[in-house]
Amino acid sequence: MQQGQEQEILRAATRLLHGELVAFPTETVYGLGADAENPQAVAKIYQAKGRPSNHPVIVHVAPDADLSYWARDIPEEARQLIKAFWPGPLTLILPRASHIPDAVSGGQSSVGIRCPSHPVAQALLRQFARLKPSGQGGVAAPSANKFGQVSPTLAEHVISEFPEEVAKGMPVLQGGAANIGIESTIVDLSRIGQGVGAVLLRPGHISASQIGQVLGYTPQLPDSHAPRASGTLKAHYAPRTPLMLFSSQELAEGKLQHRVPAGQKWAVCVFDAGQQPHTEGIDWFEVSNEPVQYAHDLYAFLRRVDQLGYQRICIQSLPEDHRWEAVNDRLQRAAAAFPR
Repeated sequence: MQQGQEQEILRAATRLLHGELVAFPTETVYGLGADAENPQAVAKIYQAKGRPSNHPVIVHVAPDADLSYWARDIPEEARQLIKAFWPGPLTLILPRASHIPDAVSGGQSSVGIRCPSHPVAQALLRQFARLKPSGQGGVAAPSANKFGQVSPTLAEHVISEFPEEVAKGMPVLQGGAANIGIESTIVDLSRIGQGVGAVLLRPGHISASQIGQVLGYTPQLPDSHAPRASGTLKAHYAPRTPLMLFSSQELAEGKLQHRVPAGQKWAVCVFDAGQQPHTEGIDWFEVSNEPVQYAHDLYAFLRRVDQLGYQRICIQSLPEDHRWEAVNDRLQRAAAAFPR
């Protein structure tokens, strides 16, 4: 946390108490936050983002928060995962306590909770809890971007995304570049009491295999009765420039190079840009071949390229092994916004 940031955090926590929005950094991406117990404040998140009201948000809590205040049941699996991964990029879906408004869960009986590790986020959450009569301060916060578009990993991304809110006094707490760069892993534990084991709703930095090592079994894939969760719509995380994925075989056979219409300029992202031939209408961009670094760079890269005036962004398909599961998920949803 930057020196002298305490007053900014106090001002932001006070605004949360008064039902206003605050943007803040986490280790995953920047969040757009409101008091999780104030339905009118939560509604401001949905309005600012253009987010459907039935699409749940995640409640962020401090490390010393009383989880039983937010969830009516905390199964042993939750305690195991909390011990292993909190604070950190893991969201748990639990049965929602009756006094917690369903505005945060899109009308569902569950609630998504996570404890971020970023020091600025923790300072904000602790300060907000101190201001609350209950001593429990939860901040409902999806990513601080317009709904369905690329998540922000820098404060500057948030400021450019919400100029009207910033002009009206919304604080954007500074926290540097997000360390992880993609959203948290989401695991559903809300149906443990019904005999349904852990379900992986959204992959992230914490992998299914890591979760399985803690629980003793691999989490299931979502079924038709799984709760809705943040960032799981088919089309999501999309830039404004049309984006498509292409295979390594298409690249090797030169098929991609022949698809660029005359007069257009495409941004083509590959693992080995230096090995590609000069091609009219294509600017080559090299991306990391290491999954953690790729995830860290992805959203900032998409935002940067999105501003350069290309007619299309083309991204080389990623390996299909488990290490790439989370970024594959994000890219496939981004590409789904633009039928090929």
